[in-house]
Amino acid sequence: MGGNAVSQALQLADDALMAATPQDASIRFFRAASRMGATYLQTRLYRRPMARLTPEAHWAAGGVIIRMSPERWPGSSAFNYICFECNPLVSAIRENRTRYRFSDFAPHDAPAYRAYWEALGEADIADAHCATSYGSKGVIASLHLGFGDRNIGADMERAVQMAGLILTERLMDFSGSLKDDIPHLSDRERDCLAFLADGRQDREIADLLGITETTVRFHVDNARRKLGARNRTQAIARVANLRWL
Repeated sequence: MGGNAVSQALQLADDALMAATPQDASIRFFRAASRMGATYLQTRLYRRPMARLTPEAHWAAGGVIIRMSPERWPGSSAFNYICFECNPLVSAIRENRTRYRFSDFAPHDAPAYRAYWEALGEADIADAHCATSYGSKGVIASLHLGFGDRNIGADMERAVQMAGLILTERLMDFSGSLKDDIPHLSDRERDCLAFLADGRQDREIADLLGITETTVRFHVDNARRKLGARNRTQAIARVANLRWL
């Protein structure tokens, strides 16, 4: 990364680092970014859903810190379209991407995303840059920073990406305020589910862990109940979604 991009990134994020709340950090960041052409900001601090990650589950996870946008935008038909009907950014979260552009997952020239970009245009977003930090217990801090100009230049893009990650890491400092309502599995419960996910049978797991098959089933059933899963397959899917495997 060029020295100019590093300098710009530090200038962009510097004031936000001094903020005492996630809301103030976001506002300070947007104030600096708007001088560089930013037109939109959304920050979130939330826990990854245990259920399969879909646009609906992603929305239900909540955690919006602040959204700087035109007043008409939140709740509009265009806003609802990109949140619930066409949200390609869910793929970035599944892949644990830390930085990307909206257009990396929704190419501007792809006919399938024509309506998507028309909807974003109502918020004066020609493209947006995302930064995401991942913490323990499924905590995620994210930034969406939109620009009215699709091409902001390579140095500016690098600066925005770096500054965005500085901001999301700062937002992670406030994760202690999140309600810790995720299930707490014992080491044995996690081990048994991990071996199941690896295709092992109860007998193999018992041999590997030096316990009986009955004890393996006991741990798996306990984990399944804690996770609110109907069966073993759903239990494995939920711990995988939380990145516990």
